[in-house]
Amino acid sequence: MLEYLTMDLWSPYVAGAGIGVLSILAFLISDRPIGCSAAYARTSGMIEKLFVGDLVFEKAYYRKFEPRIEWEVMLVIGVVIGSFLSAILSGEFRLEVVPPLWNERFGPDPVLRVAAAFAGGVLMGLGARWAGGVHQRPRNQRDAPARRQLVACCGILLRRRDRRGDDPLQGDLLRR
Repeated sequence: MLEYLTMDLWSPYVAGAGIGVLSILAFLISDRPIGCSAAYARTSGMIEKLFVGDLVFEKAYYRKFEPRIEWEVMLVIGVVIGSFLSAILSGEFRLEVVPPLWNERFGPDPVLRVAAAFAGGVLMGLGARWAGGVHQRPRNQRDAPARRQLVACCGILLRRRDRRGDDPLQGDLLRR
């Protein structure tokens, strides 16, 4: 079992199925889908609260969603810690400000790299919040897409074969 933790590449089918199972369990246990865009909004509210105190509650959003540590924030922290541990265990961890592909395409300037990463993160965060998060449907419509996704995932896993006819849950395919 530990050899799976030290692999540098995981099968996208197994990883996707794992995320799907985790998503289903989270929804069954908490009646809420997995999401992290609210974590960034709550974190910004907590940072703002450090500087302006209770004035942060003048914003309607923070009156409705109090800026405090909730499960979404813990999910983001868990993703960061899990990613770090995965990189350490697989031997892929290295500190680099400018990755080789970026250097090849845009040059070695670390300021440009950090500015582009920051701008991309801000745009993604704004897009996620502007859209109202990922799962903003009425309660009676929430479970229909989840059922369709579950059926689709099961169908893909049960019927998927690579070109050689190998089962995706066994053998070499786990290491791709």
